[in-house]
Amino acid sequence: MNIIHGIISDIHTDQNLSLVSVTAQDIVLTAVVIDTPQTSPYLRLKQPVKVLFKETEVIISKAANPNISLRNQVSGEINEIQSGEILSKVTLNTHIGNIISIITTKAVNSLQLKIGDKATAMIKTNEVMLSK
Repeated sequence: MNIIHGIISDIHTDQNLSLVSVTAQDIVLTAVVIDTPQTSPYLRLKQPVKVLFKETEVIISKAANPNISLRNQVSGEINEIQSGEILSKVTLNTHIGNIISIITTKAVNSLQLKIGDKATAMIKTNEVMLSK
């Protein structure tokens, strides 16, 4: 599980859902939470939280600023690749911490990923969880 520490910087609520922005240094990550500030005491501006997401939910791109709908994008440098027959573990060193992605080995080969490459980790907003 990837864990990034940050501070809640914005909350938009509609009915029983909240779109929560968390700032980790200068990166803003977003999460959809099935709670509101009225139903969950940790949903407060300036509240420290952990941003959690599974390694299998991290998409890797070598494009610097891909123009796609994924809002959670963190750039860094690949510092480790462990490849198996089917799956590979790619570790991206970013200024907010290491982000690990589990992708197919075919994808690693197709993208020609190598240690030292610049890359972007991307995570869908609905795949991000928050914890105190």
